[in-house]
Amino acid sequence: MRVIVRTVSELCITLGTLIVLFVVYVLFWTGVQAEGAMNDQIDRLHRQWSTGTVRQRDAPGERTVSVTGPGPYREGEPFAIMYIPRLGFTWNKPVLEGTGRGELAKGLGHYRGTARLGRKGNFAVAGHRRTYGDPFKDFPRLRPGDAVVLTDGTTWFTYRVDKGPYKTVPTDVEVIDPVPRKSGYTGPGRYLTLTTCDPEWGHSHRLIVWAHLDSTQPVEAGEPKALRR
Repeated sequence: MRVIVRTVSELCITLGTLIVLFVVYVLFWTGVQAEGAMNDQIDRLHRQWSTGTVRQRDAPGERTVSVTGPGPYREGEPFAIMYIPRLGFTWNKPVLEGTGRGELAKGLGHYRGTARLGRKGNFAVAGHRRTYGDPFKDFPRLRPGDAVVLTDGTTWFTYRVDKGPYKTVPTDVEVIDPVPRKSGYTGPGRYLTLTTCDPEWGHSHRLIVWAHLDSTQPVEAGEPKALRR
């Protein structure tokens, strides 16, 4: 009997240790890895954007640097950086093409088939609420009027939140339609949809935020007002 009790006790201790290690991995280590991966993606974008071409202006002696326009989005590759001042003025995340596990472990993911950044239609983006750096941990704090700013290295795009967070189920794919269902939009436009999981540590539902393109400006003009403290 003592041998049985000792064996069961040792198994329970081993199991408990494994559970603790798994929790540490999910809560801490994936976050460390994700933060490093996201920083690498952002650095990569800045390096790409810094390799522009020099062109001659009309005025004699004046020269300027212009960054080559963005090409087609490539699966798993970063193409933009997102800033949301409501989530903190140091909050910035890379946006990659695709919403698979690999993409969402490195930043935010652009839903394939939705509009390109700033174009007509619905530019839809997903992100983890928890784990992998918790990019959308404070998603419920977003409110109508909040700015969501993105850049592709050539242009700043400032979107303004119109509605959300709206709670729905994962099968409600119409939330990323060109004119999203339940968004309040009645016709075509230049929209942004952000999605994340709900509850905070689950995935039975989704939280949705919708925004419209409010303004654009070239990167040469400096940061948009929404990012100025």
